[in-house]
Amino acid sequence: MNILIVGGSGFLGRELIQRAAAAGHTVTATFATRAGDVPGARWLPLDLRRGEQIPRVLGAARPDVVVNAAYRKTDWATTADGAIRLAVAATQHGARLVQVSSDAVFSGADVHYDESAAPDPLTPYGAAKAAAETAIRLLAPAAVVARTSLIIGDGGSAHEALVHDLAAGRRGGALFTDEFRCPVHVADLAGALLELTASAHTGVCHLAGADAVSRHELGVLIAERDALDASRLPAGRRADTGSPGALDVRLDSARTQRTLRTTLRGARTFLRREH
Repeated sequence: MNILIVGGSGFLGRELIQRAAAAGHTVTATFATRAGDVPGARWLPLDLRRGEQIPRVLGAARPDVVVNAAYRKTDWATTADGAIRLAVAATQHGARLVQVSSDAVFSGADVHYDESAAPDPLTPYGAAKAAAETAIRLLAPAAVVARTSLIIGDGGSAHEALVHDLAAGRRGGALFTDEFRCPVHVADLAGALLELTASAHTGVCHLAGADAVSRHELGVLIAERDALDASRLPAGRRADTGSPGALDVRLDSARTQRTLRTTLRGARTFLRREH
C-alpha cells in the first residue's frame, strides 16, 4: 500500500513508519516543525491548523491509506478541526482513514468502556478528540476511529522519561495511586493500526493494553525494568489535587482484539525485566 502517516515525527508515528516500511509499503510521513530521522519514508511538512496544506500533501502523496497520529493536547485547531479537515480531504481523495483517538474522551464515571460507549470528556483535550471522532464518523463513515491509552515503549516515551526524572530527583511531582489506565506498548499499537489499514473495519475500535494499572504502578514497573530505585518514586492521589481529568478509565479492547493477529499485551507483561 501507499501509506501517509500524519504526525510521523512523533513517538507513535516513528514506530508506524518503521513497521510500514519493513512490511514493504510505500511510506510518506508528515511533520509540523522538523522532519523525523526515521529512514524509509518520504517527509513532507504539514501543519493541520492550515487547511490549505492538507489537499496539497494528499495530492503529492496519493495515499491509499491515511493514518492520523498527530495531535497537540492544548490545541483544538490541530486535534479537532485539523483532524476533521484531514478526514474530509482523505475521503475526497478516495483514501481510507485511520484516526488515532484517546481514552481521554471518557470521564471515568463508568470505569469500563467498550467500543459502543458514548464520549463524555472532562478536559479540553478529551473534548477535542471527541469532537473529531463525532465529525469523522458522520463525514467519513468508512473511516476507523482507534481509541488507545497511555503509549509506552522500550525507553522512548514521555511516560518513561518522567519516571526516570522522578527517580533521579530531576523533576517534582507525584505518580497517582488512584488514576488508572490500560497502557499499550507502541509496537503492539502500531502493529494493530497497520492491520486496521488493510481490514474491512469501520467505526470505533479500541486498542489498549490488557492490564488496568495505576500511574504509580506503571511507574514502579518501568523503574523495575530499568533497574531504577522504585522507592524514590513519589506517590500521591489525584483526587487530593483538585486537577481536572478522569480517575479510572479502562478501555475494553476485547471485541477489537478478537479480530486482530497482533496481541495487545498488558503493562505487567511488556514491562517485565526479561522483555
